[in-house]
Amino acid sequence: MEYHPKFRLILHTKYFNPHYKPEMQAQCTLINFLVTRDGLEDQLLAAVVAKERPDLEQLKANLTKSQNEFKIVLKELEDSLLARLSAASGNFLGDTALVENLETTKHTASEIEEKVKEAKITEVKINEARENYRPAAERASLLYFILNDLNKINPIYQFSLKAFNVVFEKAIQKTTPAKEVKQRVMNLTDEITYSVYMYTARGLFERDKLIFLAQVAFQVLSMKKELNPVELDFLLRFPFKAGVLSPVDFLQHQGWGGIKALSEMDEFKNLDSDIEGSAKRWKKLVESEAPEKEIFPKEWKNKTALQKLCMVRCMRPDRMTYAVKNFVEEKMGSKFVEGRSVEFSKSYEESSPSTPIFFILSPGVDPLKDVEALGKKLGFTIDNGKLHNVSLGQGQEVVAEDALDMAAEMGHWVILQNIHLVARWLGTLDKKVERYSLGSHEDYRVFISAEPAPSPESHIIPQGILENAIKITNEPPTGMHANLHKALDLFTQDTLEMCSKETEFKCILFALCYFHAVVAERRKFGAQGWNRSYPFNNGDLTISINVLYNYLEANTKVPWDDLRYLFGEIMYGGHITDDWDRRLCRTYLGEYVRAEMLEGEILLAPGFQIPPNLDYKGYHEYIDENLPPESPYLYGLHPNAEIGFLTVTSEKLFRTVLEMQPKETDSGAGTGVSREEKVKAVLEEILEKVPEMFNMAEIMAKAAEKTPYVVVAFQECERMNILTNEMRRSLKELSLGLKGELTITTDMEDLSMALFYDTVPDPWVARAYPSMMGLAAWYADLLLRIRELEAWTTDFALPTTVWLAGFFNPQSFLTAIMQSMARKNEWPLDKMCLSVEVTKKNREDMTAPPREGSYVYGLFMEGARWDTQTGVIAEARLKELTPAMPVIFIKAIPVDRMETKNIYECPVYKTRIRGPTYVWTFNLKTKEKAAKWILAAVALLLQV
Repeated sequence: MEYHPKFRLILHTKYFNPHYKPEMQAQCTLINFLVTRDGLEDQLLAAVVAKERPDLEQLKANLTKSQNEFKIVLKELEDSLLARLSAASGNFLGDTALVENLETTKHTASEIEEKVKEAKITEVKINEARENYRPAAERASLLYFILNDLNKINPIYQFSLKAFNVVFEKAIQKTTPAKEVKQRVMNLTDEITYSVYMYTARGLFERDKLIFLAQVAFQVLSMKKELNPVELDFLLRFPFKAGVLSPVDFLQHQGWGGIKALSEMDEFKNLDSDIEGSAKRWKKLVESEAPEKEIFPKEWKNKTALQKLCMVRCMRPDRMTYAVKNFVEEKMGSKFVEGRSVEFSKSYEESSPSTPIFFILSPGVDPLKDVEALGKKLGFTIDNGKLHNVSLGQGQEVVAEDALDMAAEMGHWVILQNIHLVARWLGTLDKKVERYSLGSHEDYRVFISAEPAPSPESHIIPQGILENAIKITNEPPTGMHANLHKALDLFTQDTLEMCSKETEFKCILFALCYFHAVVAERRKFGAQGWNRSYPFNNGDLTISINVLYNYLEANTKVPWDDLRYLFGEIMYGGHITDDWDRRLCRTYLGEYVRAEMLEGEILLAPGFQIPPNLDYKGYHEYIDENLPPESPYLYGLHPNAEIGFLTVTSEKLFRTVLEMQPKETDSGAGTGVSREEKVKAVLEEILEKVPEMFNMAEIMAKAAEKTPYVVVAFQECERMNILTNEMRRSLKELSLGLKGELTITTDMEDLSMALFYDTVPDPWVARAYPSMMGLAAWYADLLLRIRELEAWTTDFALPTTVWLAGFFNPQSFLTAIMQSMARKNEWPLDKMCLSVEVTKKNREDMTAPPREGSYVYGLFMEGARWDTQTGVIAEARLKELTPAMPVIFIKAIPVDRMETKNIYECPVYKTRIRGPTYVWTFNLKTKEKAAKWILAAVALLLQV
């Protein structure tokens, strides 16, 4: 077989994966990608043709061989001729042997020339026939490089070229035959795509499957030239116009900014004016349950699938995961989105002594039951000594090594659980697995399980193990229905009958099962679910039930308070590190576990009453018949919480796909502008607008006395100087690097990547305030903050209304309100608190600052809304995720004057990340029970 000259590079850079320094890596990436994709394609073409048309491949090999032989013969003739010429002395023509040799050489050379001509014609024919199969090889090469990029999502997703080749060859064998070559090649391409998808998808988490699918669909269509790169770039980046106000009530300002940006393209001309003109028709589309499936108004219904995706991206970002699924189904076929899982026995058939099976673990799932069940069928059990199950940690490494040695020799199975717990031993394991991959007993198999690392930096599983193994993910069931059944499955009819206080025990047990399912599944709502992520597990529930049993047996009356404390503060609370999350956990138990439940008067969720006294099977049936369909209401949240979490998911999907776009072309995702030009343009635009630094000496001289407010202004100006100084320095450095006047360093490389992808560079983030905005919106926001500071520091008069979100440190401003009022009234600072009164006015209506305290604006409520008429918190309106608050009047009062009745202690956060961005607690008036707002995760945000 003839190897493509560039193929060596593939093996070198991708298969053996040397670890370069980042600087080298940056320079290699481009060359590496360009060379290897062609090289791999030719290599795979040879493999397809060898399988499909062995005659052609044989002919080609023979041809190559004979051409090489011709070269050798000519070289030998040439050498002997030169030798004779140099040996001949004087009379050349008299040397008959020499003359005869010349004649022979001439004759042979012309014969060979004829054969070479014939060979060239044959070669052209062979190549023409081989070229028919190129689309299949081209597709396979594309897929391998998409696979190879998946480790950007999670370093546990590693795939080797060797394993890929096996999948590729099996796909060729599985392809449906066809009489026509053209049809056969289409079948091959389709089967290869599907086989690679199935092989990869079983080792990806659910959340990453769609990213992989979208990337495959976009790349395949780009290769066929069926996608407009400018439209794809819009979809992935979403470059909305900042600062525009939506003229229609059914579109958010950001969505309208997207429509405005889209309308500048020829294909979407007049989209903005059309939406304004036919608002009714568009409103119906936007507010429908599944807008991605609806027919668009007027001529917009004739747009391509990608153009419709761009429009839905502006109007309903929360529906994009569904819209992308539909797009993939339309373009690639429904089998890609069916979500069929591969049976474990099928995956086992693909394993071998050199191909282990690697389970990527999720909390609360035990994949090894499958291994044991299959082992039982095939005669590998712990009882007959042919199955070795080693749970790693606490000195089990030696046991594992012995098991591997024995299994490789005798043909046994070895299960190695939780290898992530033994970081130091992984190198030894890697070498052992590699050593036994050849020459072992044919029945020998290794099954490995490990949790993925929480961050790429802490990833420790060796590449060798991951690349060659068949990876399988096992995820816990999703949704309340599955989780509630799963919680109940931890018990049996015997459990239900074990307590003497049967009614109380069963009732509380069921409520705890519901509570367990809620706290575990609430995670999916991100920061609105929990401020931080906690590893709640089955053990928490089973131990709680044991505690319940002991306490009920030991007491004549049910000790409600004790039970709630044990479950909420110790069993589950033991995981919890955030005070607001602790309050949430406590509130759930306060709602679910109380004396009224024995009368059956408690609703665990709207429309779901606590069940009567039933048997074990009866409880499962009760869930099936009575649990309402999946919705945020089951968790005490508002339906908007789902819109928020779906929007975040879709933003992550597009961001990841954007970062995985191939970099082999120099143009920025095909927009006609090269990466470098785009970076230069962004760089110049920012540098041009960065204002001068604040002159601290001048500002300090202006302030007559250093009041608490003046000190806050000083601190803010200083922090702003540190940030803008770093921005100026790093941008100027990169500018010189791009001009070739400085060597490009990794820092400059990172900065240019951030500018290209519209993300805020890390060194700026480290010196700035928390924010979730993209670079363009973040920069517009930064300039507004600077303008506010400039206005404030001209005369140090407190603004009529203060933009609370405009501070690096809003806490310092709120503390200044307390300090200035404490000085004025001579109150002790530690006996004071802030009083918060929501006015009925907006910022524009305010004419003068208050006599004491301050008016603040720019806050948003998440999880509910503020009802200005009645002056209390009210249920949120659908699709209004973060309604703006009116102006708030904040002043300081002595703690004993604080109102404690009918209030909700509402946390204030800087961004939607919540958790670490906590600022203060505002007491807001409510007519409803505070518990309602606690479960709904109601909070005030300074930035959305």
